[in-house]
Amino acid sequence: MSRVSPSPLEPPATRYALPDPITSEPGEELVALGADLEPGTLLAAYRTGLFPMPVDPNRRRSKIAWYSPDPRGVIPLDGLIVSKSLRSSCRRFDVRMDTDFRGVMERCADPQRQGRWITPEFVDAYVRLAELGWAHSVETYLDDELVGGLYGVRVNGFFAGESMFHDVSDASKVALVHLVNHLNATGAVLLDTQWATDHLASLGAIEVSRNDYVRLLAHAIQPR
Repeated sequence: MSRVSPSPLEPPATRYALPDPITSEPGEELVALGADLEPGTLLAAYRTGLFPMPVDPNRRRSKIAWYSPDPRGVIPLDGLIVSKSLRSSCRRFDVRMDTDFRGVMERCADPQRQGRWITPEFVDAYVRLAELGWAHSVETYLDDELVGGLYGVRVNGFFAGESMFHDVSDASKVALVHLVNHLNATGAVLLDTQWATDHLASLGAIEVSRNDYVRLLAHAIQPR
């Protein structure tokens, strides 16, 4: 298990100059290559509107790609779609936060998952971010067994959802419902999903332009 700091600790600043996504061509998603996954670099990227993925997830030390999708997927915190069946599923699971961050990430990184992109290097990097209090997990359990969850990065009123998994139907959706309830209860204003996939759109995700996203982000990361 991994322990999440109760209050975020600011790490040393990144030594890299990250690009401003606003300067990228409209519709362009990949905006930079390189840098590292140190906590200061990750936080600077999220505060700017970027997030990382490995260029080649099959390599242990892959070059890092930095993305800023245009349009960007977000779930309005008053717009989550909770069906009657999902509401019923919410009563089936025990939901916890930040009790097994590494376990959630490792399940999201399962090599058997289609489209897997999370490498061991990314797991270690985000666990370090969690230990500093910036990354968080929501876990769903049945009979004390981890069967679903999600993780992401929070900066003040902003939460960047990174990935989710489920071994039991609705387990990850229940984690999302719990996350949205928690964000609403703690003053968050922006839930980033990176892309608005069909699955996320069915739960209420919408698309906003990069310019609008950056404006929303600038407001959300302010201390509150």
